[in-house]
Amino acid sequence: MNPSIKISQIIIAILLAFQSSFGVAQQNEKVEIMLVGFAHLSQMQNGTEAASMFNPKKQQELEKITAKIAQFQPDAIMVELTPQEQQWADSLYKLYKNDKLDLKKFEYGAGETYQVGFRLANKLNLDHVYGIDFNSSTSQNLLKEGDHFEYFQEQLKKLQQTSRPLGKQVMENSLSLYDFTKKINEPEMLDLSYRAVFNFPAYVQNGDFDKDGINYRELNSEEKRYAGAEYISLFFDRNIKIYSNILNTQLKTGSKRIYVMMGQAHIGILKDLLEDNPNYEIVDALAYLD
Repeated sequence: MNPSIKISQIIIAILLAFQSSFGVAQQNEKVEIMLVGFAHLSQMQNGTEAASMFNPKKQQELEKITAKIAQFQPDAIMVELTPQEQQWADSLYKLYKNDKLDLKKFEYGAGETYQVGFRLANKLNLDHVYGIDFNSSTSQNLLKEGDHFEYFQEQLKKLQQTSRPLGKQVMENSLSLYDFTKKINEPEMLDLSYRAVFNFPAYVQNGDFDKDGINYRELNSEEKRYAGAEYISLFFDRNIKIYSNILNTQLKTGSKRIYVMMGQAHIGILKDLLEDNPNYEIVDALAYLD
């Protein structure tokens, strides 16, 4: 056999093997990330025992949610607190781990950050729960009027008419909190939220914001022309900063399996951003919340 041919074949084989192993390495280096959207649990309480997040039935359901997510075995848990609150969150979580924090007496104790986030971190024996939120808020009802306002209004109404009855059932204990959480993380529900906040508002032009709305600011003439787009930009601005906090917290911690829990309306846009990042792989939450 011609030696030169043999050598060239060996070189090609080595290159192919290198490419193959490199491809596997690259794939293995992807950060796995699971995103679960929640209704804000503290806001679902109405003073009745049935709606309380501390009644035995709700606590059992919260434990079930936590146990299911724990099967993912995340090495970092990221919640709707800001990075600026990290020291405070660490102190609070330390108290929780040492059974020195009574969530019933804590102002925010019914919230999902503590009922699920802290519970999960403690179950997995993690040292931290990381804040990745950006401190800005607005209202779905901030956009008040404008040309083609009915397109936005109809989409928002679809979302509200679907989600509100489900929330009421949870408060009355006719729908389990576990099944409700699964439901609002289904693709159809995520799409409803996404369209209502990030898509259909763009129909609205020559409009204005509601002066009584959260995060109201007076629009100039050009902004009024694109009132719907201005509305979207408020939500997008917050979420792109949350996304940046996720990326940088991962770099800081070196975590490889991340669990992110946020209000449900954040999940669609964060999924879009993370799916476009080749360093990340989305893990289907519904595969665990079965």
